Amino acid sequence: MTVHSPTTAKHILLNAFDMNSAGHINHGLWTHPRDESHRFNELSYWTDLAKLLEEGLFDGLFIADITGVYDVYQQNIDLTLKESIQLPSHDPSTLVSAMAAVTEHLGFGITVNLSYESPYQFARRFASLDHLTQGRIGWNIVTGYLDSAERLIGQQGLKDHDLRYEQANEFLELCYKFWEGSWENDAVQKDKINRIFSDPSKVHQIQHQGKFYQSQGVFQVAPSIQRTPVLYQAGASARGLAFATQHAEAMFIGADHPDKVKAQVETIRKLIKTQGRDPESIKLFVGISVVTAETDQQAQEKFSEYIRYASPEAGLAHFSSSIGLDLSQFADDEAIPYKQSNSIVSVNNKFKQQRITPQDLKAQHQLGGRYPVFVGSPSHVAEQLIQFLDHTGIDGFNLTRTVTPESHQDFIRLVIPELQQRGRYKTTYTPGSLRHKLFQQGDHLSTLHPVQQFRCTPQ
Repeated sequence: MTVHSPTTAKHILLNAFDMNSAGHINHGLWTHPRDESHRFNELSYWTDLAKLLEEGLFDGLFIADITGVYDVYQQNIDLTLKESIQLPSHDPSTLVSAMAAVTEHLGFGITVNLSYESPYQFARRFASLDHLTQGRIGWNIVTGYLDSAERLIGQQGLKDHDLRYEQANEFLELCYKFWEGSWENDAVQKDKINRIFSDPSKVHQIQHQGKFYQSQGVFQVAPSIQRTPVLYQAGASARGLAFATQHAEAMFIGADHPDKVKAQVETIRKLIKTQGRDPESIKLFVGISVVTAETDQQAQEKFSEYIRYASPEAGLAHFSSSIGLDLSQFADDEAIPYKQSNSIVSVNNKFKQQRITPQDLKAQHQLGGRYPVFVGSPSHVAEQLIQFLDHTGIDGFNLTRTVTPESHQDFIRLVIPELQQRGRYKTTYTPGSLRHKLFQQGDHLSTLHPVQQFRCTPQ
């Protein structure tokens, strides 16, 4: 792998990637004797994690979520239930206030599927969270891909893939009107002498009549520190990329080979420019797993130990729902055919491009998940991460858990100091909001972002 070192070596951005469930990405590891993910329904599990991540100077805790269940594999949810493949799973936004109360700097990226939300109620909830966290909230925008979710909420089936993004675009526009267009910056005055809490001349009604949504009235939440939460997205289809490069401030890239990631990064940066935005205005993250110990040999031994508890088949069941195809029907050495579906287009397209068998997928899922795994001593892992980042042009990593909490403890104790010694990781937090920490350009979205057209101007 050729490494092109940047002139000024950039600091690696780092999110912990998790879910309000026992099984998230690396399936089966909930069975490991030292794993505590079964405690995900206890508040102390999350407050302890938040404090730990802040000690490690993590930029954020990014919490995934789904609506629905994985019921494609074997046409039932038996394995999903037995292996806790993101079931049971709880609402991630309920965790934020408690974690914010025990931290000062850690950001919170919360996944919410807009297809099943009312824009007004959603915008109000996230504006409230931005107030309570002092500007540390982010939203991972998803449109959903599970038919089981549609049945749960009483619909017949998923909307067409591109139609979901058309709806998402209008959802965001309406949220922008709420967050940015209803209250002027100085509307709240808290003037006790003149009995003016908010100046009526500086608060404006929203009027929206669209294809999917209608709204009229004043937003109930005064401007929070960031106004609009930091916007995350993971679209990788042509339509998804167009949406993400128009709206997002951070994007997640799937990674099976560094050269492919590099090509994706270059494509995304060009697309951002065509949207009239700065190509560097979106931070790009890759999901990874790390197994580390004091020496390479100890790390390999720990990796082998983890593999004994992981469930590649559970990984396959998760993957089946991602592509909308029951992989249990194919022999281990049989090529999986491409079949168009309404699920995750970018994942499904891989079957068009290459011959992949269930055995290939199980080999990729040896830890129960298909993220790239970095194994080794602290210096070895640090060098691998730096090489990957410099070669591909990404900005950081979403570090998913293996055995919890030890995988994050190991990374913070062993790898973070190595990255800091190499000048590639911060040694202290920048004060301010999550957006300012990420971009060093203030609390609010840039004037080059499409939000600008929805901002209210002083009357």
